[in-house]
Amino acid sequence: MAQNSSTIKIKATVVGSNKQPVIGAIVSSSEEIGKAVTTDALGTFSIEIPKNEVLSIAAKGFKTKYITANQQISEIVIAPDDNQEQVGLPFRNVDKQDLLGGVSSVNVKELLKKNYFTYPLDGMESLVPGFNGNSNWGMGSYLFMIDGVPRETGNVMPTEIEQIVFLKGANAVALYGSRGAKGVVNVITKRGVAGQSRFDLRINSGVNVPKAFPRYLGSAEYMTLYNEARRNDGLTNLYSESDIYNYASGINKYRYPNIDFYSSEYLKSSYGSYDATAEISGGNERVKYYTNLGFATSGSLLNFGEAKTNNNSDRLNFRGNIDVNLNEFISLNADATAIFYTGRGVNANFWSSATTVRPNRFAPLIPLSMIEQEDAASQVLIKNSNNIIDGQYLLGGTQLDQTNPIATIYSGGSNQFANRQFQFNTGIKADLRNVLKGLSFKSSFAVDYATEYTLAYNYSYATYAPTWNKYSGTDLISSLTVYGQDAKSGTQNVSGNRYRQTIAFSGQLNYDRTFNEDHNLSAILLANGFQQSESAIYHKTSNANLGFLASYNYKHKYYMDFSAAYIHSAKLPPSNRQAFSPSLTLGWRLSQEEFLKNSDIVDDLKLTASASILHTDLDIPNYYLYQGVYTGAGSWYGWKDGTGIQATESRRGDNPNMKFPKREELSVGFEGSFFKRLLTLNGTFFVNTISGNIIQASVLFPSYFTTGFPVSSFIPYVNYNEDKRVGFDFGASLNKRYGEVNWTLGVNGTYYQTTATKRAELYEDAYQNRQGKPLDATWGLQSLGFFQDQNDIANSPTQTYGQVKPGDIKYKDQNGDGIINSRDEVSLGKGGWFGAPLTLGINLTAQWKKLTFFAMGVGRFGANGMRNSSYFWVDGEDKYSAVVRDRWTEATKLTATYPRLTTLTSDNNYRPSDFWIYKTNRFDLSKVQVTYDLTDVLKMKSFVRELGLYVTGFNLLTVSDNREIMELSVGSAPQTRLFNLGVKALF
Repeated sequence: MAQNSSTIKIKATVVGSNKQPVIGAIVSSSEEIGKAVTTDALGTFSIEIPKNEVLSIAAKGFKTKYITANQQISEIVIAPDDNQEQVGLPFRNVDKQDLLGGVSSVNVKELLKKNYFTYPLDGMESLVPGFNGNSNWGMGSYLFMIDGVPRETGNVMPTEIEQIVFLKGANAVALYGSRGAKGVVNVITKRGVAGQSRFDLRINSGVNVPKAFPRYLGSAEYMTLYNEARRNDGLTNLYSESDIYNYASGINKYRYPNIDFYSSEYLKSSYGSYDATAEISGGNERVKYYTNLGFATSGSLLNFGEAKTNNNSDRLNFRGNIDVNLNEFISLNADATAIFYTGRGVNANFWSSATTVRPNRFAPLIPLSMIEQEDAASQVLIKNSNNIIDGQYLLGGTQLDQTNPIATIYSGGSNQFANRQFQFNTGIKADLRNVLKGLSFKSSFAVDYATEYTLAYNYSYATYAPTWNKYSGTDLISSLTVYGQDAKSGTQNVSGNRYRQTIAFSGQLNYDRTFNEDHNLSAILLANGFQQSESAIYHKTSNANLGFLASYNYKHKYYMDFSAAYIHSAKLPPSNRQAFSPSLTLGWRLSQEEFLKNSDIVDDLKLTASASILHTDLDIPNYYLYQGVYTGAGSWYGWKDGTGIQATESRRGDNPNMKFPKREELSVGFEGSFFKRLLTLNGTFFVNTISGNIIQASVLFPSYFTTGFPVSSFIPYVNYNEDKRVGFDFGASLNKRYGEVNWTLGVNGTYYQTTATKRAELYEDAYQNRQGKPLDATWGLQSLGFFQDQNDIANSPTQTYGQVKPGDIKYKDQNGDGIINSRDEVSLGKGGWFGAPLTLGINLTAQWKKLTFFAMGVGRFGANGMRNSSYFWVDGEDKYSAVVRDRWTEATKLTATYPRLTTLTSDNNYRPSDFWIYKTNRFDLSKVQVTYDLTDVLKMKSFVRELGLYVTGFNLLTVSDNREIMELSVGSAPQTRLFNLGVKALF
């Protein structure tokens, strides 16, 4: 009886993290050898064991889980094993443990449980090595694909994604042919899973708060400094002291306007964004289905006129797919996606105008209450106006501002931008094992169609310039001058009509076979291609190639992959339109060797090495460059019998030997886990060159190949330039449980250097050679401070960029010729065109019972920026920003950090130089989210199988010496922080 009382019978269900039943999981006792059961088709099991004994639950593709037996157990959730996860490589899926370098992946389906995001690549720098937000390994623009078809990042939302795969190495992208030679980001969308039907619902509500606004001077300060600028130019003051006083006093903002575009008069303190997603999936072994329906909408900061209610955007998307097993040999799939994006706005660019309209230009509104009642002419204008704003204002203007952005937003009409995307995929798979064991066939076909256009109502309106007088100490408008007239035609205008069509096809024979349980062989023979056509572009963008892959591993210990593509491109001359792109990769799992097999430190360790040559047409800017070009519209005329005959001139020469540029790459990598999976590490070192880039360079040919006026050239495009990239990426993850908290810390990084290793150039001074410098080098002059007086100018080299005066920037004469000109430009550092040279990402997860904390940040280091926007380069009639307060004057000549002001064009000061360079080093705390699982709290499992609540903060903090510059948006909407509240439920 004592033994019976200590024995319990457990009946429970084993499910994965997606709540789908796990079939064939082995549930065993840790004490009684041989005491084990297997889960059935519903994932359930029953076992009788002593109370408080430890059970182990093991299943292929999942981490083994250990639990203490008690009668309250009804459901056991097991997590997927990262090493057994399937990763979507080109035209095949591979177990994560068998990847051979140059590839990183993110399980978005799992990530969304703790990290809500709306842009598919948001924060990926924190989660994978080798991707820096702009490129893979600093290669530049990558090919973005969704389910193997070239598409746009806006075509998919994270809730639709199963996995994102970053294909960085040349070995990883060889099968994609020419267009994938600079790396590929492949998004794999969700599909139905056999088992219980599920309905997932996610709803979010967010508040967007601006991080910073540009700071511009008010009217009085602007007028004061503009007078100073005129005096600097030898001119008299434009504004009197009494005018400046009146504008400064604020006694009448309508007579003495002070327009502040960033004030609460025009902007809200925040705006909302909302989204909702519903997912329905399920099926059985014969038919599986998945449907995603989503809607998102976002508002605007503008808070006046038409923009107050008609300046927002929304996105409606539908994605559905079905997988059907017709029989044990043939299966097929059909997918469809539709996206409807609509952006509503006004017929004025408010943010651009905010950077150009000076604060004292005009009064945006004219109050009716300040117009003399006895002025009959003005009263007639009021009576006939169709645009009385809020029942008490006319639209203000001047002769020079007869139309203006504020008046346009009030009465200039509105527009609606529409973008429509329709995408269709279908595919078929056939098991040909009756022909040859291990043989199968797979084919896919996709057609995408996208169109966009803008519909607008363009209204005209009248503006009014007041004539002010003061009666008995009171300001009144004695008369109005009207410009324009009010008119609403009711005609809707259509503009910006564009379309794009994509057709993609692939067909492949696959061979997968294991011999004697040790020799694993896989091979692919494929034909692949896509073609994109766009409106107003004559030649379609095409990619076509034949591909071959042979992959072998012995006991998952020794690996060899050979892949190759035979590509075709119409950008090359007919004799050179085909090329062969091979890649070879070797791998060695050291942890399976005897000297490491029983190590207490090394759980798993694998080394890889790869060599590849990829031919590409990505850097050939246009079609038919190999052909010589002549024009019949020459620069001069001949005369014959009184008739003018226009000359025929050459523009470039022929090059029938033009060839593909090549990406040649060597890489070595490692990945492993240590100390019982406490620590996982991976890294790759790579060296690649892109040789034979196409240029048209006069220095490579005799001088008589080109002439001055009339201009004529026989210089062809040739393969010449060469670029080199050297770098490494790394990833580390630490997993540890302290007390009741599970901690995961991940660090990922990318570092690379670029070099222009070969250039066609002929500079008089060697320091100006681009060869040997970074590809993203910024060139400009070196500054030596400001000219302090006229003697300083007289004793300095002659500056050739216009007349200079004390307070202008002085530059270094690099070659000692006594003249400052373009020969004195030098390399000023890296611009980070392909992403920062060093990118570091960090992510942290802490889980305590039902509460999960997640945070991630990104650091970017080693690049420079140029302060060359209109906010910093201020001259002429430009609007004055706050930076001009630090201008040079006689009184501040020793402390000034900004050049003197001028009402003329300042070509000398406002040109690339190190005076305007700043470091873009920064660390961003990009995300913090707290998630709480309410499933057990509400005790509603009969209706709601899962329920979670989360709070998220986006773009929370930037740490940088130049944070204010980098958070500044000039001419566009401000950067924002987003605070979001979300709920997710499974029914």
